[in-house]
Amino acid sequence: MNQYGELLDESTVKFERLLPGPIERVWSYLTESDKRAQWLCGGDVETVADGHVDMHFHNVSLSSDEDIPRPEKYKDMPEKMSFTGKVTRCEAPHILEHTWEFDEEKSTVCYKLTEQGNKVKLELIHRRLESTDTVLSVSGGWHTHLNVLEDVLEGNKPRPFYKMQLEYESEYGERLGLA
Repeated sequence: MNQYGELLDESTVKFERLLPGPIERVWSYLTESDKRAQWLCGGDVETVADGHVDMHFHNVSLSSDEDIPRPEKYKDMPEKMSFTGKVTRCEAPHILEHTWEFDEEKSTVCYKLTEQGNKVKLELIHRRLESTDTVLSVSGGWHTHLNVLEDVLEGNKPRPFYKMQLEYESEYGERLGLA
């Protein structure tokens, strides 16, 4: 399975990962604040249609000792950032879809989990990304966060967050032909 995301259209990226199961365990890392904070962001997810989604990002907490300092690119951004959304589809433990509202943009993220033996295939699709810069940032960000999820689920020390983020964002510019 290719670890890299693919551009489905000018505003949609898709990622696939094969993760250690069982499916209920992976689901808990998508929906439970304390577990989700270990790889993406904390915050409550109401797992019902029209349920509220809180996303409290603190990427510095995902960094390991050997990570680079917080990159210059992010110096003007708050260290902690919060976003909200609404659940648009929830079929536990297989599908979670929600909006992601930031600034004036309102994109949609869909996580789909499928059992494959003792593994779980995660398909993540992020739609309605407003610009090329957003597509690049989101692609590098998802790749990095999914690497951290994989590390956490495998019981490994997470790889350096900011080092990965910068490398993947640059790489996605070339891979997707957007650089």
